[in-house]
Amino acid sequence: MTQPLWTSAEIAAAVKGTAQAAFAADGVSIDSRKVGKGDLFIALQGPNFDGHEYIKSALAAGAAGIIAHRLPAGVAAHAPIVLVKDTLQALQDLGAAARNRSAAKFIAVTGSVGKTSTKEALKTVLSAQARTFASEGNLNNHWGAPLSLARMPRDAEIGIFELGMNHAGEIRPLARMVRPHAVIITIVEAVHIEFFASVAEIADAKAEILEGLERGGTAILPRDNAHFARMAARAKALGVAQIVGFGADAQSDVRLISCETTPQGNQVSADVFGVRIAFSTGLAGRHQAINALSVLAAVQAVGGDVLRAARDLAGAKALKGRGYREEIELDQGRFTLIDESYNASPAAMRAAFTVLADLPIAKGGRRIVILGDMRELGSEGPALHRGLKDDLVAAGIDRAFLVGPLMGELYALLPVSMRAGHTADSLAMVAPASADIGAGDIVLVKGSLGTRMAPIVEAIRAMDIHATARPKAANGH
Repeated sequence: MTQPLWTSAEIAAAVKGTAQAAFAADGVSIDSRKVGKGDLFIALQGPNFDGHEYIKSALAAGAAGIIAHRLPAGVAAHAPIVLVKDTLQALQDLGAAARNRSAAKFIAVTGSVGKTSTKEALKTVLSAQARTFASEGNLNNHWGAPLSLARMPRDAEIGIFELGMNHAGEIRPLARMVRPHAVIITIVEAVHIEFFASVAEIADAKAEILEGLERGGTAILPRDNAHFARMAARAKALGVAQIVGFGADAQSDVRLISCETTPQGNQVSADVFGVRIAFSTGLAGRHQAINALSVLAAVQAVGGDVLRAARDLAGAKALKGRGYREEIELDQGRFTLIDESYNASPAAMRAAFTVLADLPIAKGGRRIVILGDMRELGSEGPALHRGLKDDLVAAGIDRAFLVGPLMGELYALLPVSMRAGHTADSLAMVAPASADIGAGDIVLVKGSLGTRMAPIVEAIRAMDIHATARPKAANGH
């Protein structure tokens, strides 16, 4: 008989709680709307919600047990509930207990850009070599990380966790909870700069992940980044056993030699710890080729087969909102949609423009961008938006539709021939942008999540003459 993920006795011991009745759970949820049969439901309480109000509905949905800090009205005293003082602390304690009982090798990923796609690429290649678990979507904060740990199967041999932050001090406790054997910092850029005095401070905040490394662990750092030396010095000060640099820099331990972007992804040549290899990836763009190098370094760090992993990188695909590409069929032909609607920063914008520039264009086709405001840039926001003008021109963009007040700063600088329209919000852009797209075009939609570019993507997808029969894209949220 398969051992359950958690028993009530294990839960009570981990969270210092009292079990009202015995039960066993095979999953963990904090959202009553997503509770499945056999799940443990943790009733978190926040400023605008209280999970205790949904305990009855969670039990009705098949929850095997509950963690709560009070018994709600109408729930029997003998219900399968573990009572605790604080449910958020209980979630964190349960995550720590999951880490403590696991014999797996752990990898943690952070960075200003590319965390989720790198984590998913790691999952793709390591799943072919070992029983591998990865955190879902971008569950990377003070509740997402422990929730992911608590969901990790007992028999997992590899655990891959994304850790995120937008303020200093947020990654440190997460890293110490996950206690990885290898960490990847993808890149450090002016993302969330609203909350920092400089990009160097962002580098320091990302480097907090190094404080959780297990003894003998490996720090995998971006050799091309301006803050590599700063982060490497921090790793040395912490006594990190192995520091691996990846990138195009000549001193990289895992070095990019060449990258050709194709409609299918990338064709890459690299020097991996002194061995020259060629491989393909399903993710397009030079930045994705460099992220793939960090993946190979992490595979090496946890004792995996690097050559096999390089071969399996062909199966790494972009997620919805994070570079997902699809062909949209019109009566008169087809065009390509690139969905980058989940998030945006100056570095990610430039990387997306480069991908767009490198993709072959059909005769009569155009390169079209539909861009929304980049958020959390503070006082530098207007200048950082204006700073994209030369990159758009260099990428050979034919038409630019821009959304939001900050993008208005950029719109005013663009060549007249490139200006296709500017609106205050995304919904107002749906009709004009959709009407402009034609066969042969390549269309990039990108913006910060708060700018709500997803409705534009869905409207463009609905242009497909086969839209009702199309499968939904893989969700990366």
